[in-house]
Amino acid sequence: MRTLIIVPTYNESDNLELIVQRIHAEQPGVDILIADDGSPDGTGEIADRLAADDPRVHVMHRTSKQGLGSAYRAGFAWGLARDYDVLMEMDADGSHRPEDLAKILAASEAGADLVLGSRWVPGGGVVNWPWHRRLISRGGTLYAHLMLGIPIKDATGGFRAFRRSTLERLPLEDVASQGYCFQIDMARRVVAAGMSVQEVPITFVERERGQSKMSGAIVREALWRVTLWGLARAVPRSLRRDRQEPARTPDAKEPRP
Repeated sequence: MRTLIIVPTYNESDNLELIVQRIHAEQPGVDILIADDGSPDGTGEIADRLAADDPRVHVMHRTSKQGLGSAYRAGFAWGLARDYDVLMEMDADGSHRPEDLAKILAASEAGADLVLGSRWVPGGGVVNWPWHRRLISRGGTLYAHLMLGIPIKDATGGFRAFRRSTLERLPLEDVASQGYCFQIDMARRVVAAGMSVQEVPITFVERERGQSKMSGAIVREALWRVTLWGLARAVPRSLRRDRQEPARTPDAKEPRP
């Protein structure tokens, strides 16, 4: 199966070359698309050099920092237009270990519509993560489960694989969420469409170089969007239909059989 790994970057000059080398050491047959959001630290230039030296590496230059969700949607469109069978998400900072790629790809090839690399299933874990990051991750997944009813242990994780057919069934143009909320949004849409989700254990390793992109704004976006989705889900379907269908006037005649 032709596989494209989409790697969004913003100021990852210390990490990009190493992660590309590690990916191809583990999976020499995959292609990589680096989606750079106009990094001022030279990340884009490093990506261009890697692409010039290796036909398996491609670069998408974006003019400004537009967010994780926007980068992945653009990467999905790029990969779908080039007939890739599996499109993966992966961080550039080394927190997603290339050594875990094999089992994610194996689950995708076996037929799972969405494969999640999960930190919170048996066999998964995190390394060098502070307590507050654990709280945000596990708390976010628990809140998403309660509000949205999605049976997923790690809804915020960004190490995942979509089959081409999965993305083609989703209204990607309607996905407005950014940050890590994008991951919850995509997972809930897959579940709502009746497609299969499989979680495989991974070990998440905190970055050693560069700065984390996690911020209060990202957490707040996830909180309010999940809350709104949950409230909309709680509205009975009959009320939703009543709002969409015009009310019948009292003297309206029933159609003849």
